[in-house]
Amino acid sequence: MKNILLSMTAADLGQVALDMGEKEFRGRQIAHWIYRAGVKEIEQMANLPALFRKKLASRYTVGRASILNLSQSKDRTFKLLLQLDDGESVESVGMLYSDRFSCCVSTQAGCPVGCVFCATGAEGYQRNLAAGEIVGQVLAVQEAGQKEGLAEVNGRVSHVVFMGMGEPLLNYEATLKAVHLINSEMGIGMRNITISTIGYVPGIFRLAEERLQLTLAVSLHAADEALRRKLVPGMTRYSLKDIIQACRDYIKTTGRRVTFEYCLLNRVNDSREDAERLAALLKGLNCHVNLIPYNPFPGNAYKKPEKATIDEFRRRLEEMGINVTQRAQKGAGIRAACGQLRGQHNL
Repeated sequence: MKNILLSMTAADLGQVALDMGEKEFRGRQIAHWIYRAGVKEIEQMANLPALFRKKLASRYTVGRASILNLSQSKDRTFKLLLQLDDGESVESVGMLYSDRFSCCVSTQAGCPVGCVFCATGAEGYQRNLAAGEIVGQVLAVQEAGQKEGLAEVNGRVSHVVFMGMGEPLLNYEATLKAVHLINSEMGIGMRNITISTIGYVPGIFRLAEERLQLTLAVSLHAADEALRRKLVPGMTRYSLKDIIQACRDYIKTTGRRVTFEYCLLNRVNDSREDAERLAALLKGLNCHVNLIPYNPFPGNAYKKPEKATIDEFRRRLEEMGINVTQRAQKGAGIRAACGQLRGQHNL
């Protein structure tokens, strides 16, 4: 089985070149072809000597996943179903805004947490993704956006959110390596990278020690302990108190504000009292809340609250001094919105 180049830095690739009797600078050339030019085959690396390309291809492959399906939404959102080398598949999303081209990547095939309102959790868990498989999603979204005319001709992904399938902090090493590759090799600013977690406390403490200038998003979905345990059955070992303490430590260590994600479910966690409990829980934290009206998927009984209920929930948080945004719903028509991703054809 051949080794994969996509998970390597320019320095790593320089060592590969040296081991094959080439100059170290060849590594930077290979990195450019993979991460900036987005080539899928070693033979496409035109400025490498032909003999070196042949030797390299005998031992290595770039390692890009194949696109099984592309779905497009009217709101300039598109979704890719990608097949990995072992036959597992994941979904990734491209979102085009007036000021940015954002990519949502998966870190696991499936998810072990099993949030009861999430399509990914309903599918179960298969395995962690490798760093190259995560970075490859960004490259695939970027290429598809350009090829399909969804982005401008030379449009490049500018923002990456680790909010697709899986819990990133349960795949910590691969997630962190992917972050560094996206930053250093693809040139996407660290402040334009977001990692979302359901509240895996050891991972939050560990990430704080990295002192990176990325954004941490923590999915709460409830400010009541019993309700959160019901909604997030796979992360019950950590209480809300534990999660908030980890976030306090993260803010103190990094100096970065934390985002708290809150999926609003009709008559489950959307009352005035729920808003007041959430505001009390977050009091004094350097944070803001991102409200996400529930996105439905087949076989799930939860419903999205009425607009008036959402507006009242937001207004009450603001009255109690909490900074609030409401996520714009994008991609729901192709099941590419938050909580709708599955590693299979699901249209």
